[in-house]
Amino acid sequence: MQPGREPAKSARATGSRKARADGGADTLANAIANPLAIVSGGSSGIGLACAVQLAARGCRVALLARDAARLAEAAAAIRRGHPAAQVVCQPLDVRDAGACAEAVDTLVGRHGPPAWLINSAGIAEPGLFLDQPLAAHEAQLATNYLGSLYLSHAAARHMAAAGEGRLVFVSSGAGLFGIYGYSAYAPSKFAVRGLAEVLRVELAPLGIGVTVAYPPDTRTPQLEAERRTKPEVARRLAGESGEWEADAVARKIIAGALAGRFAVAPGLPTAFVNLFHSLIAPLLRARQQQLIRAIGSHRPDD
Repeated sequence: MQPGREPAKSARATGSRKARADGGADTLANAIANPLAIVSGGSSGIGLACAVQLAARGCRVALLARDAARLAEAAAAIRRGHPAAQVVCQPLDVRDAGACAEAVDTLVGRHGPPAWLINSAGIAEPGLFLDQPLAAHEAQLATNYLGSLYLSHAAARHMAAAGEGRLVFVSSGAGLFGIYGYSAYAPSKFAVRGLAEVLRVELAPLGIGVTVAYPPDTRTPQLEAERRTKPEVARRLAGESGEWEADAVARKIIAGALAGRFAVAPGLPTAFVNLFHSLIAPLLRARQQQLIRAIGSHRPDD
């Protein structure tokens, strides 16, 4: 078995009822007809891009997001690219544990146990720790971590009963090391990473695979919203690593998950940090301190 990969334990998790020991990268469509893939944050960005990838592989995709109108637009976009795609829209606020459980149970009752759960719902509001209210910290923790927790807890029960499935957590490069201006966001993504690390071990005997992704800055509506409050030090740091398109990130995530990989870190800089973050962290802190000295601790509107 290659390092960082899981042995194939199930059809839906790896894409084939004769999955190979390397985590075989066959598509889910080869396993069963139209397996269910639940995608939170499915109305835009990385979530929608992952949904497109899964729909192209024959999955019945259930899109979850708060805005029903945007969900309908996302579903229409998937069908334009893949006319035969089966897409279900489920308006949902992932901060509500009861609503998450009810939504998953309803989808399972109609379409069978989920082969996939993509936890992509997330928000980011950068700002300096002493400037941001506690409500900003609570909001990001509730959506980014608790939303992933609630949906995973509900979906994993059905996957365990079926003996197969894959949970995918979308963390962030900010879930690997501390970034200036992200005191509310980074801890929520560290928590996602921690949950994935534990579930990787606990759920493997039940046939459930786990993948955690660490996307770099990705061109999405969320990234545009971030720019409104991002401190200059964080802007400079982000500019040094570049941006990815959501489609490219999603292709990496789905391909990695199909290959049975636990960690997916698109791009050389993110992959390097994922592998060596404990060693690199001092260098990254030094670079941030250098930027702080050069720029000063300015607010975005200074």
